[in-house]
Amino acid sequence: MADTADTRTPAEIEADIRRRREVLAETLDEIGVRVHPKTIVGDAKAKVVSNIDHTLGRAYVQVNRAVSDVRAQFVDEQGAPRLERVVPVALVAVGLVGLLALGARRRRG
Repeated sequence: MADTADTRTPAEIEADIRRRREVLAETLDEIGVRVHPKTIVGDAKAKVVSNIDHTLGRAYVQVNRAVSDVRAQFVDEQGAPRLERVVPVALVAVGLVGLLALGARRRRG
């Protein structure tokens, strides 16, 4: 059978009680800070900002990849333009701008 007798002196018991009260006071202070409305709002804002940063980072990577893919279509490994691809795209762009200009001119006239 285990010995359940407390062999501590009253001063030791009081010291233990004092330490436990200090620990409990610190814990209650921490809980008070965590449940404070400003802390909750700040944590929510931080989470939103983190999610936005993550989303923007992913979007940047995707845009960078798309630009690299497009660049690879119009530039060779040495960095020189691929005229067989640049010239037709330029002609289509000029044609579209011309059609838009003619359409705008006819609406005014």
